[in-house]
Amino acid sequence: MTSATPDRASLRGVSATTVSRLDEVGTTLLRAAAGLLAQQGPGALTVRGIATAAGMSTMNVYSRFGGKDGVVEQLFLQGFTLLGDAMQAAGTSDDPLADLQRCGQAYRRFATEHDTLYAVMFEGVVADFEPSEQALAEAMGTLDQLAKRLERAMDLGLLRRIPPMHAAAIVWSTVHGVVSLELKHQHDTLVDWQQVFDDATAAVLKGLAA
Repeated sequence: MTSATPDRASLRGVSATTVSRLDEVGTTLLRAAAGLLAQQGPGALTVRGIATAAGMSTMNVYSRFGGKDGVVEQLFLQGFTLLGDAMQAAGTSDDPLADLQRCGQAYRRFATEHDTLYAVMFEGVVADFEPSEQALAEAMGTLDQLAKRLERAMDLGLLRRIPPMHAAAIVWSTVHGVVSLELKHQHDTLVDWQQVFDDATAAVLKGLAA
């Protein structure tokens, strides 16, 4: 995995009670936690380990995040903030299907460029971590964003009319499946993952066509 580097801008959308405490010390701790997870795995992600990697005392971890779970939850939220921003940056044009393809490519780029965060968000890499209900609600914003794009294509008669959130789950399942396999087999030169991704997303949109 590569190391993600949190900064102030990328921490938009975190819980209000926590963001008020995310000063430079807090972002440094998150950066240290992401680095530990990327380089040494989840076993290294302890309060003491995070504090040591950041060159601070454990009290800083507790005062800003409440403990290890609070740190992991902020990485979880940061990941969804970055993913949502990437999907939004795909833009909106006169071609909703092309917009959906670009949105899918944004998802793939996010996953490959921020695979440490992706593992926290989707792969359960920190086995004892359970996101709070608030964090899960914020994470669902990215699926809702996809649902709205699909609904626009339905409104224009390009996709058949089904519940937009159901359609979003179908598309997400396809995109997530391909990307997760790519991350696990990214050194396998027998597979052209870009082409697999393109073909898979084209096939699922064809299956949803009106």
